[in-house]
Amino acid sequence: MASKFAIQASGLTKIYGQAAAVNKLDLNIQSGQFYGLLGPNGAGKTTTIHMLTTMTSPTSGEARIADQSVLDDPVAIRASVGLVFQDSALDRMMTVDENLQFAAALYNLKPAKANQRINELLSIFGLEKKRHVKLVALSGGQRRAVDIARGVLHKPRVLFLDEPTIGLDLPNRRAIWRFVEQLRKQEGMTVFLTTHYLEEAEACDRVDFIQQGELQHGGAPSSLIRDLAKYILEIDCADTEAVNQALSPRFGNPVWEDQHLTFRVKDKDVDFSELQRSLGQSVVSMQWRRPNLNDVYLWTVCPPETGVVT
Repeated sequence: MASKFAIQASGLTKIYGQAAAVNKLDLNIQSGQFYGLLGPNGAGKTTTIHMLTTMTSPTSGEARIADQSVLDDPVAIRASVGLVFQDSALDRMMTVDENLQFAAALYNLKPAKANQRINELLSIFGLEKKRHVKLVALSGGQRRAVDIARGVLHKPRVLFLDEPTIGLDLPNRRAIWRFVEQLRKQEGMTVFLTTHYLEEAEACDRVDFIQQGELQHGGAPSSLIRDLAKYILEIDCADTEAVNQALSPRFGNPVWEDQHLTFRVKDKDVDFSELQRSLGQSVVSMQWRRPNLNDVYLWTVCPPETGVVT
């Protein structure tokens, strides 16, 4: 009986020299799930993807993609996954069609099947009229769309997106995610995402945070946001010590950045106007808002144990 998990990892570890880039990572990602692995640069996100896609071998531990071991059958794994790198794998001096035909040949797709699939994907991405245009003449968003088309040309079971929208402006980022969502709905593929744009990860079914190669707690973004706080209170102040002493007994340690303090407020009935009056002239500006995944990230990856972010 086939496993319900598209990606599984147990004790997955990668050591370079004396440093563990990824340390004893455990994953169970269900088929069809949209999963996000979030963390700062150097946290181990790309190394994790490289191990799961057989681009590098783990030092220890094991992993399976679509019921196949990444150690026992790397060729089968590569046929089951699509990968969109941070840096484009496309040749800018070739046309869209030439890039995709080249990729189709690497996947051993027959010409008729390759052309049918290319037609489908160019339609999804709205690039039919750009088929014979060189990549160098396309916008950044269009080139990224071709990158993703290349990654899903062979209908992979799992699509790995490593910082797929880095460097793109907001309209192009939104367009890319519309395309990815359409692909997920039509083809039922599992998507594994890393991104610095945490608002993009709020669409994930589940996210985990990774720091220095080790997983932090995770869950459904909506649940993580709900459990974090009712409100986020942000204060710019001249006397941060005084404001911290006044508010930390009530709200806990803040995230502290220079003259800016950020508190989690779990009480839904706080009178912020009265709070602002009580702080008086020690406050330069004050605002309160609903939390988001960026706030979860701050308190998970950089928990304010001392009240100061370094």
